[in-house]
Amino acid sequence: MLETAQRAQQLREELNRYGYEYYVLDQPTVPDAEYDRLFQALQALEVAHPELKTADSPTQRVGGAVLPQFLPVTHVVPMLSIRTETDVTAQGALAFDASVRKELDLNASEPAIEYAAELKFDGLAISLRYEDGVLVQAATRGDGATGEDVTQNIRTIQQIPLRLRASQGTQSLPHWPKVLEVRGEVYMRRDDFEKLNARQSELGEKTFVNPRNTAAGAVRQLDPKIAAERPLSFYGYGLGAIEGWDLQPNTHSGVLDALAEFGFPVCDIREVVHGGQGLVAFHQRVAQLRDTLPFDIDGVVYKVNSLELQRQLGFRTREPRWAVAHKYPAQEALTVVEAIDVQVGRTGALTPVARLAPVFVGGVTVTNATLHNQDEIDRKDVRLGDTVVVRRAGDVIPEVVSVVIERRPMVEVSGADLFDTQLAAKYPAYRLPEQCPVCGSHAVREAGEAVTRCTGGLICAAQRKEAVRHFASRRMMDIDGLGERYIDNLVDLGYVTSLADLYRLTLDDFLAMKRRADERDGVTPESVKAGQVTSKWAENLLAGIAASKRPPLARFIFALGIRHVGESTAKTLADWLGSLARIRHAPAPLLRVLPDIGSTVAAALAEFLAEPHNQQVIDDFLALGVEPQGEHAPHPALREKLTPAAMLAALEIPKLTAARCNALARSLTDLADLHGFSLGRLQDAGLPLDVAQSLMAWLATPAAQVLAQLDALRTELLAALPEADAVAQGVLMGKTVVLTGTLPTLSRDEAKAMVEAAGGKVSGSVSKKTDFVVAGEAAGSKLQKAEELGVTVLSEEDLIQLLG
Repeated sequence: MLETAQRAQQLREELNRYGYEYYVLDQPTVPDAEYDRLFQALQALEVAHPELKTADSPTQRVGGAVLPQFLPVTHVVPMLSIRTETDVTAQGALAFDASVRKELDLNASEPAIEYAAELKFDGLAISLRYEDGVLVQAATRGDGATGEDVTQNIRTIQQIPLRLRASQGTQSLPHWPKVLEVRGEVYMRRDDFEKLNARQSELGEKTFVNPRNTAAGAVRQLDPKIAAERPLSFYGYGLGAIEGWDLQPNTHSGVLDALAEFGFPVCDIREVVHGGQGLVAFHQRVAQLRDTLPFDIDGVVYKVNSLELQRQLGFRTREPRWAVAHKYPAQEALTVVEAIDVQVGRTGALTPVARLAPVFVGGVTVTNATLHNQDEIDRKDVRLGDTVVVRRAGDVIPEVVSVVIERRPMVEVSGADLFDTQLAAKYPAYRLPEQCPVCGSHAVREAGEAVTRCTGGLICAAQRKEAVRHFASRRMMDIDGLGERYIDNLVDLGYVTSLADLYRLTLDDFLAMKRRADERDGVTPESVKAGQVTSKWAENLLAGIAASKRPPLARFIFALGIRHVGESTAKTLADWLGSLARIRHAPAPLLRVLPDIGSTVAAALAEFLAEPHNQQVIDDFLALGVEPQGEHAPHPALREKLTPAAMLAALEIPKLTAARCNALARSLTDLADLHGFSLGRLQDAGLPLDVAQSLMAWLATPAAQVLAQLDALRTELLAALPEADAVAQGVLMGKTVVLTGTLPTLSRDEAKAMVEAAGGKVSGSVSKKTDFVVAGEAAGSKLQKAEELGVTVLSEEDLIQLLG
C-alpha cells in the first residue's frame, strides 16, 4: 500500500508540474498523449483506492455535485474597490502622484515615489485561500465584505494551482505561508470567447454577449461541469489574509514576483516606475498595446510600491489612498436612434434609453445607450430618428454623446402662403412620462435633482427586489436567512408582490417556489432524485420571518425604503413623533420642523405616504401581526416647534420669511384663520404689500388645504406631549458626537446606541460643531482634526463614565 501511495504522490507532482508548464508558462515539455496517460494512471489508482484522493489532485479539477445555491463567505480582509480616475489624460496620473505626495507630506525636492503599474483586467475579482499550500476556498468579491463560495468552479481553471509550487530544494522560491489569500481576476481571452461562440452557433445554442459577462456567468454556474466547459483564464494581482509568511516581500512588485514563483499566472505587462511622469509613460505605452492584447482591459492601475508606505497612506472611506485605476478614452461610432424607451431602476429612477441601430463600439455590438435623464436629453436634444455619436463609456455602459444635427429627419410644413414652405424636425423633442411605465404611479423630479423617480415605492415591480432586500437586511427587519437568491425567486415567481406578502408566506409556498425555481433552472437536487423533500430550510426561513414581527419603530420606518430616509432620519421620526400612526399621517410642513429633516427629506417622505398603495402596505403589515416596538409620547421639545410662527415658516410660502411669520402669527388663533384674511388685514398684520399678495396667491392654491390639517395635528400633538418637568434630559442632549477607531469593548453600533439614548447625535465627520470625539485604536484623521479644532476627545472609559 505504501508503494501505491508513493506512486499516486509522484503522479500528482508530475501532472501538476506539466500542467503549470502548459497552462501558465505556455512551454509544454511533454506531449499531450503523455499527460493523458499519466492522468488516466492516477485516475485508476484513485478509483481503486479512494482514500488516496487529495484536494490538490489534478483529477479533482472537474466534477462535483450540482449545488442548490452558493454559500456566503465572509472575507477576512475585505475585498475593497479602488478609486477610478476619470480624467483620461496624463493629468489623471499626475494628479494621483500629487495626492500621494501630499498625503505623505513630501516637498518638491524629495525623491520621486516608486509605483507598481499594471493592467486593470476586465473580468471577475476572485479571492483564493490556500492553507499549508493547498487551495481550500475560492470566493467572489460580492459586496466587498461577503462573497460567494465558488471553489468547485475555480478548480476547473487549469491556470490556478491546486497546490502552491514547492521550492524544489533551492533558495530562489519563497516558503509557503501557513495561510495565503491571493486576489486576482478571472477573465476570458478574446480568441477563446470567439471559439466558444462559434461552438455555440454550431450547436444551435445562444451566443454570449462579451468575454467579461461570460466569464462572470461561468464562475457563478451552480453546475461545475458547465463551468469547466468555459475557457477561463486567471491573473493574480494582490493579497488578502496572510499568516506565517516570514519571507514576505516589502514591495507590491515583489509580492507579484513571489506569486509567480508560487505557480500563479501574473501578467508580465507591468512595470516599476518613478513619479508622475513614470505613470504617464506607462499609461501611454499600454494605450499603444491595448488593441493588440489578447484580452480586454478596463484601464491601468497604479499602486504605491512600498507596502510600508501603503500602510502609512491607509484608506479614504472604503478606498485605498495608495492605489488608483486610470481609464482610457472610450471608443465612439455613429448610429441612428430607432426608439426611446424608459427603464425603471431598483430605486425608482426613470432612465431614458435610446434603442439604436446595431453598431460595433469598444469591442461589442451596441443596440442600447443611456440618455441619463431629462436634462441630458434637453442638453443634447436627442430625438427619434437622429443620427448620434455613441460611446461605450468606461468601456462598459454605452451612452449617447451628441447629435449630428445636419442628419436630423426633416419634413416640409406650410409657411405664410401656399408657395411658402419650410423645413421642420419630423419628430418633437422628447419628454419623460409623468407616470411610471411599470406601475402607473406618478413620477416626480425633486428640486435640485436631475433624476425623475417613480413614487410607487412598495408597489412598483421594478423596485420590488431591492425593496425586499433592504427590508430584510440586518439593520432593518433582520430576517435571518432570507438571502438574495430566495428573494429573487420569491419575486420572479410571483410569491411576493409587496413587502407585506413576506408575512403571508407558508411552508407550501416556499417548497413550491423551490420546485418551480429548480424546474426553471433545469436542476434536479439529489434529495429529489432520492424521493425526498427537504423542508428544514423553509421552516427556518418562516421562523426568521416570524421573529422579525416586533422591530423597534425606527428600524421599521427605515425598512420601508423611503427615499432619503436613512437610519438616522428614521430614528429622528421615531424619537420626535413617537408612534407609527403619527409618522404615517404627518404632512410635509410638520416633518420640516423636526431636527435634521429638511425640505428634500420631508417632501420625499410626504410623497411616499401620499400614495394610497404605500399606506395599504403599512395597513397590511399591521393586520399580519407586525408590531413596531418602543412607541411613546412625542418628544417634549416638540412643543416649541409647534408654534403658529414655526408652522407658518415650515409651509415655505414665497416671500414669507421667519420674521414675517412671527409678526403674522400674533394675529392668528389657528392657521386656518388665514382663509378669512383679506389683503388689507394681512397688511394690518404687518406684511408689506408684495408679501401679502404672495400669501393671498398661495391661499388660492390647493396647497393651502393643509392649514386645517396642521391645526388638527398641532392640537393632537400638544395634547399628547408629556409635562416638561416629567421628562429626564439626557447628559448628551443637543450634543454632537463622532466615533472613530476601534473601541476596546464596545462595537460601533453599541456606542452609537448609548450616545443616542443619552440624547446625543452621532455624526460621521468632525467639525467646529462637534462636541466630543470618542477615539479608539487606529483613530486616524478624525482624531487629528479633533485635536486641531480643540474638540474634546474621550476614550471608551471616559464615555462610559460620562453617561453614568
